[in-house]
Amino acid sequence: MKKLPVEFLTRMKRLLGSEYPAFERSYEQPPFRGLRWNPLKCGRERFEALLDRPLQRAPFSPFTYYVPETMDRLGHSYLHHAGAFYVQEPSAASAVTVLDPRPGERVLDLCAAPGGKSAQIAACLAGTGLLWSNEVIRKRAAILLSNIERMGVRNAVVSSCEVERLCGRLCAFFDKILVDAPCSGEGMFRREGEAAAEWSPEHVQACARRQQEILNHAVQALRPGGRLVYSTCTFSPEENEGVVEAFLGAHPDFELEDCGVYWGRPALGGKARRIYPMDGGEGHFVAALRRVNTAETSPPQGQAAWGQPSQAVREFCREVYRFAGLQPMLKAGEQFYLLPEGVPGLDGLGVLRAGFPVCEEKKGRLEPCHAAFMAAKPEELVQLVPLEPGECAGRFLRGEEIELPSTVKGWCGVTIADMTVGFGKASGGRLKNRYPKGLRNH
Repeated sequence: MKKLPVEFLTRMKRLLGSEYPAFERSYEQPPFRGLRWNPLKCGRERFEALLDRPLQRAPFSPFTYYVPETMDRLGHSYLHHAGAFYVQEPSAASAVTVLDPRPGERVLDLCAAPGGKSAQIAACLAGTGLLWSNEVIRKRAAILLSNIERMGVRNAVVSSCEVERLCGRLCAFFDKILVDAPCSGEGMFRREGEAAAEWSPEHVQACARRQQEILNHAVQALRPGGRLVYSTCTFSPEENEGVVEAFLGAHPDFELEDCGVYWGRPALGGKARRIYPMDGGEGHFVAALRRVNTAETSPPQGQAAWGQPSQAVREFCREVYRFAGLQPMLKAGEQFYLLPEGVPGLDGLGVLRAGFPVCEEKKGRLEPCHAAFMAAKPEELVQLVPLEPGECAGRFLRGEEIELPSTVKGWCGVTIADMTVGFGKASGGRLKNRYPKGLRNH
């Protein structure tokens, strides 16, 4: 058995009782590995056909599969580069399944990095409504943004903002909120030894206080009748049942709802759910809370009227893309962003990106942006360089130039197996590769 803190094991014995030996035996086994298919990029049948082997589906979401130990280097796969899947521990998908985002809704992922749950929400929204993904730590927010871009999400705002400021400004704006709170990470002990090394009872208590604080701010941003899902990847009752019970005691306008799922095991009178390694996942806790009051609330302050693109920007975009619309649009720095519908005022909220950039000014000329190609379907691009999986596709993902017919000129989207992965500029029978250096295979 992996070396674990003695006090942690003592607490788990009290918590699990007769089931503790099964929990102990689970630590002699390798951790569960999983991936989540991204329906924004391709259909399920197509995705399963492109995998090099059949995978078993996991119960925690309709998008999730178990990955065997023998399937490695997933990050180098062209399917990963294309955003066709996201590598994620299987039970981590449980929180969004309980949140149940629906097309057209406004959803806030308040503690969103590295972005797995945000990408899952985006898949449920199917390109409609609005996803707001926030991560207070700026370095982690950059990773969140990169994953949102890779997964082809168009209708997201990504921010790095203090929770109290964000929720205070966006009062009663969201239909649903996910608080996947920072926690002591006991559910990661099987795969991350450093999480076990950092564990202590004092850390558990500190996490519980911070989780309660986050929830108390989050309620401001939820509309009357809206749903808030609280989740952690830890086992400690202080951070799970304790936080939810304290929250309900402080907020009589909320009630605990049944999660409505069958996996894991019941908690909090059967309405919340717990997942242990014996249940097919590394560990998660999920509780659903409904705001039951119907009082009138003020809309968020700072609504803004977005500008229309200039004629030059409009003409450039039509040379490269076939997007249905090119407004509303926002210029930030040197980039021009195509915004989702219903975006509120953004000033002062630490926004890294709203929607996705379609082009940018460079030395007095316009050039396309990688994010726009990742968001585009092949039929939304004027020129395509279609590649099949193999050596030529591998060369593109390594940043190399590709040979083309000399008749092809200008900006071209690149697809692998009918999924966009990037772009380049064709000239003289060569495609000059614009795949970002930080994303390339080596």
